[in-house]
Amino acid sequence: MTQKQQQQLGKTLWNIADQLRGAMNADDFRDYMLSFLFLRYLSFNYEESAKKELGADYPKLNEKDRRIPLAVWYNENDTDVKEFEEQMRKKVHYVIRPDHLWSNITELARVQDDLLLETLEEGFRYIENKSFADSFQGLFSEINLSSDKLGKTPKERNKKLCAIIQKIADGIADFSTDSDTLGDAYEYLIGQFAAGSGKKAGEFYTPQQISTILSEIVTLDSQDPTSGKKKKLDKVLDFACGSGSLLLNVRKRIKDNGGSVGKIYGQENNITTYNLARMNMLLHGMKDTEFEIFHGDTLYNHWDLLNEMNPAKKIEFDAIVANPPFSLRWEPNDTLGDDFRFKGYGLAPKSAADFAFLLHGFHFLGKEGTMAIILPHGVLFRGGAEERIRTKLLKDNHIDTVIGLPSNLFYSTGIPVCILVLKNARSKMTCCSSMQVSSSKRVSAKIR
Repeated sequence: MTQKQQQQLGKTLWNIADQLRGAMNADDFRDYMLSFLFLRYLSFNYEESAKKELGADYPKLNEKDRRIPLAVWYNENDTDVKEFEEQMRKKVHYVIRPDHLWSNITELARVQDDLLLETLEEGFRYIENKSFADSFQGLFSEINLSSDKLGKTPKERNKKLCAIIQKIADGIADFSTDSDTLGDAYEYLIGQFAAGSGKKAGEFYTPQQISTILSEIVTLDSQDPTSGKKKKLDKVLDFACGSGSLLLNVRKRIKDNGGSVGKIYGQENNITTYNLARMNMLLHGMKDTEFEIFHGDTLYNHWDLLNEMNPAKKIEFDAIVANPPFSLRWEPNDTLGDDFRFKGYGLAPKSAADFAFLLHGFHFLGKEGTMAIILPHGVLFRGGAEERIRTKLLKDNHIDTVIGLPSNLFYSTGIPVCILVLKNARSKMTCCSSMQVSSSKRVSAKIR
């Protein structure tokens, strides 16, 4: 599918969302819309794989037969179902029962079946708890199918869902629905919903242009950027990953250059956004073994994976990208003062956790890795604890580049921002001159 067709699919889906949400808040409707698109992708991928697995045994039904082929096979081959599902778990890493497939859901919507609401609820719970070998519990926790926003009675809610699902099914009928296409449509919708969310957008979305800059930086060879992109990144981290688009952008840059990424790691504290990120990974064709997204607070380091006290066993990343909340107020305590992430540099002030986020990520950066983080411009010149942290990072020769960006680039704020690029081991090529930054001077390269 061409880029123009992909954009058209995104616009078609956005128009459907705009028409159908009615009085519902855009953020609420986003979760329904994206969840249905996600179910559409999982179902299509599963049915296509089932056709290959079953070969000539896959039922061939005529156009007038409204039954679901896989449901027919299940009914006729009850004793073989367990073995079939075991094979599917090996090949596509998940299982969806015939009743929960998008093809069945859309058929229920077409005939306005009263069982649609109940079937959807069962399907979402099955996917969360049983579809994948590694449980995706809570994946649809923010999707309330009993919400009054869909209707005051079960009948009204069922009718509303029928209308939404029918419109989505009709809207994507004429488009290719492979993982790249639906993944791009998903990203487009996230961007459109972010545009209408104002300040809330910063919780889950990094504009694609900024995301691309960060991705291009961390995929370059850290010691000799002029040699081009790396061929492999073993581990990539975004510790404030939002909907996961920044991580996926890094992966795309490497793959477009003929390279590969071993595993993607993300952390997100907002439960709704955490669910969006997990769906986003799968929608872009990633297997559940190729990524790990953790729900928890980054500043207080709730993730056991990042709490290894033995330096020899500490996990390290080849590339780290992040767009954390700007100048977030936090409450550092005495225990955090001795935290291995901050001990060598000091604690960021209560008024702004910017350097706390930076130091968290930098602690896990590999020796040959590159970290690129977006922060408010104030981190370049504010005094006090921030000046002390900044000065030590400079003296230790870890700040590789400072890129100043103009204002009004983000939906969530109009302030100017900057990208700080950090490295553990800077070569002579990238360290050609000393750089000092005081509280009265800014070092930046303006991008207009």
